[in-house]
Amino acid sequence: MELQIEDSVLVKQYISGDEKSLEVLINRYNQRISSFIYSKVLDKDVAEDIFQDTFIKVIKTLKRGSYSEEGKFLPWVMRIAHNLIIDYFRKNKRMPKFEGSEDFNIFSVIKDDKLNAEKQIIKDQIDRDLTYLIDELPEDQKEVLIMRIYKDMSFKEISENTGVSINTALGRMRYALINLRKIVDRHNIVLTN
Repeated sequence: MELQIEDSVLVKQYISGDEKSLEVLINRYNQRISSFIYSKVLDKDVAEDIFQDTFIKVIKTLKRGSYSEEGKFLPWVMRIAHNLIIDYFRKNKRMPKFEGSEDFNIFSVIKDDKLNAEKQIIKDQIDRDLTYLIDELPEDQKEVLIMRIYKDMSFKEISENTGVSINTALGRMRYALINLRKIVDRHNIVLTN
């Protein structure tokens, strides 16, 4: 049985000029990364493009000498792929937008199963980039937002936990999203385009 060379060794060899080492790494994780990308975008051609872009980014980063994830090659590549998927959704305006318009309907966002992949990505994005921004929200709005997004509670559960009506909980969620949009704009963070 052939002994498997560790990822970190292959990365070092590639950085030292051994092009074959990267090929070994790509072949090793091709299936997992491709499947991950496809599970989010559900389009073979788009998945292929994102896969290519992921490895272009990997190569650029390695050649620049900016790689420092000692022995954690796969999670690092997955993170690059994940960010490119988010970019794809942003560019194609396929992320549901939480605008503060009159026809805002939180239920349409929650019930649309097609949005599950995007919703998960939004959730991941909020987890990563917006935690500190949420702290700027008024306490009652922050509470509802955290229960809904982080704890995945229904509005009925939120209502029972906070002692307010479902309508009040919905209203707080709505204002939390409107205010979050304002905070995002104030900090010049691009979330949707």
